[in-house]
Amino acid sequence: MHFSTLWDCVLFYFGRALVDSYFDRAKMADTVYAPTTAPNPKDKCFLVPTDILDLKRFCVKLLEVLFSVVAFLQEEFVSSCVACNALYFFEFVSCTAFLFTVLLLGLLSTPVHRRVGMNCWSMLDFMYTVIIFVFFFLASIIFSASNSGSALERSAVAFGFLASLSFLLDLVLFYRTHGLPFKYAQNQENPATGSNNPAEAEKLNENGA
Repeated sequence: MHFSTLWDCVLFYFGRALVDSYFDRAKMADTVYAPTTAPNPKDKCFLVPTDILDLKRFCVKLLEVLFSVVAFLQEEFVSSCVACNALYFFEFVSCTAFLFTVLLLGLLSTPVHRRVGMNCWSMLDFMYTVIIFVFFFLASIIFSASNSGSALERSAVAFGFLASLSFLLDLVLFYRTHGLPFKYAQNQENPATGSNNPAEAEKLNENGA
């Protein structure tokens, strides 16, 4: 009886030691492998904010998509037109703005733009926004001056101007954050100034002589 009790105690302490050893090894494994198994931010499907698209401009681009598609859909329901060329021009610009803004937004806010192999996304974003703003603003002005005055036409024109203002706001936010992309590209091409400037190099040679 005494021997059985002693054997049970040995088994109990031996099993407890095994369990403690298992948990200690598990904690050590978590400590060692935690840095390597941490999620990589590059693997995310949604990258906003990034260096080329912050959260404010992302929200503004969503407004651009919303206003453009509403203006396009309302224009599509217009049954008759006084100056059809103005209507068709507004239709083309609003549809183009909606489709290409959705495409650009999808590229800039996901890892897809990193796989394309382009380094001029800021330049492309800025130039596209400038062109769409100019054409959307002109199309809205022309359509507002050449319509029959129906409720759908006036509403489409209103959303056209709202879309134009959202593109303009996008440009303002871009300029406040990044400045002009042309200056950025020049700085990338000529990162060092001073000794690489031929005029300054000549002055330095003359002073040294």
